[in-house]
Amino acid sequence: MSLKIGVPSKGRLMEKTFDWFGARGVTMARTGSEREYAGAVEGIDGVELVLLSAGEIPRELAAGRIHLGVTGSDLVRDKLADWNKQVAELAPLGFGHADLIIAVPACWIDVDTLDDLDAAASAFRAKHGFRLRIATKYHRLVRDFLTANGVADYQLVDSQGATEGTVKNLTAEAIADITSTGETLRANHLKILTDAVIHRSQATLFLSHRADWGAERAVLEALVAKLGLSAPALSG
Repeated sequence: MSLKIGVPSKGRLMEKTFDWFGARGVTMARTGSEREYAGAVEGIDGVELVLLSAGEIPRELAAGRIHLGVTGSDLVRDKLADWNKQVAELAPLGFGHADLIIAVPACWIDVDTLDDLDAAASAFRAKHGFRLRIATKYHRLVRDFLTANGVADYQLVDSQGATEGTVKNLTAEAIADITSTGETLRANHLKILTDAVIHRSQATLFLSHRADWGAERAVLEALVAKLGLSAPALSG
């Protein structure tokens, strides 16, 4: 048996993850063709690299099919109910920074805060007979945030494409999405509410509480020591 660690299978997240581990003496590399999703690990014994999409990693951690995984902290919180009972954060990795925010049309000059949004949502429903639509891919995080802040009279609509374009395309009145610089929002004439940063995300190394931690405990102890991390508490 080996300790399985899930890493994003392409792009800057994969490269930055490889760099982070490499700087700590654990070399990761993709092997074979771009379609094979195979990888190799050197510098420590008993660790197997599993290349997955960043969005798949929370599910695989929760199912216990991988022991460790690198993915965005936003994805874990949105995809896993009671996420901290299913996984543990071992280390923030210092890259992949992005904020999950709520944005509205820049022309809404009287809407700058969540209280303003709540009032606008009530007025919108009274005028149009249906609830103000907020387009997002992050249903759990956005719903919990709005509920905690007392915003009502809205509906979440699923966005699988370019969320910033939904307002222009008249399929939503506002959005909740990830942004790094805000440039795409400004290009689409949207503004971020001043008190509506839902989560500040970054790439994070997570541990699965659901994985089989038999013989892999010793490998984990050796790995975290090499990485300079504190040994995590394991259930069972």
